[in-house]
Amino acid sequence: MWTVFTAVVQRDVRLAFRRRADVLTTVFFFIMVVSLFPLGVGPERELLRTLAPGVLWVAALLASTVSLGRLFALDHADGTLEQMLLSPEPLSVIVAAKVLAHWLVSGLPLIALAPLLALQFDLSFDAIAVLTASLLLGTPVLSLVGAIGAALTLGLRGGGVLVSLLVLPLSIPVLIFGSGAVGAQSSGLGASAHLYLLAGLLAGSLVLAPWAAAAALRISVD
Repeated sequence: MWTVFTAVVQRDVRLAFRRRADVLTTVFFFIMVVSLFPLGVGPERELLRTLAPGVLWVAALLASTVSLGRLFALDHADGTLEQMLLSPEPLSVIVAAKVLAHWLVSGLPLIALAPLLALQFDLSFDAIAVLTASLLLGTPVLSLVGAIGAALTLGLRGGGVLVSLLVLPLSIPVLIFGSGAVGAQSSGLGASAHLYLLAGLLAGSLVLAPWAAAAALRISVD
């Protein structure tokens, strides 16, 4: 299973970087959304610090949903998905590998850029560190939950819009705890409780989401 897992991750990452426009779309969308808010709100420091956690997390959430429609669609179009369904290895392992590859090309760049973009909001070093930690815990949950939505809408007309409608409501707890962690750290309350809740959501998603997405894929293909 480990061989299959690593092979699927390497394949999907390699294919993603052959389509650099898809990767860059997510990155530039995140940069544009985050950068427009300071320009529109103005230079008031206290207001920017207050808005920063919500703006950065909403931008990360929206950017992560941009590429969800392609998570299984390309494999479904060229017949690769049917071969994966016929594989003797558990489909949930293959799904987990595809989710990891999706996070590596869409979630990890956002985490790397977030500290730089947070400087526009005059966040402190501690707040930026908590922001990075919350994104590191929260963005994999977005990819895992998004995989269920992508599997359920596979092959449907307007699937990209439907994925957003399914995934965004389910991602609200991640958004609340992720932005709340930064806000709590900035106010001096400490972010450990929010980070523990994000870690719990990540653990639950790792256990349940691959199996749920695999079941949804079987239903969609059948």
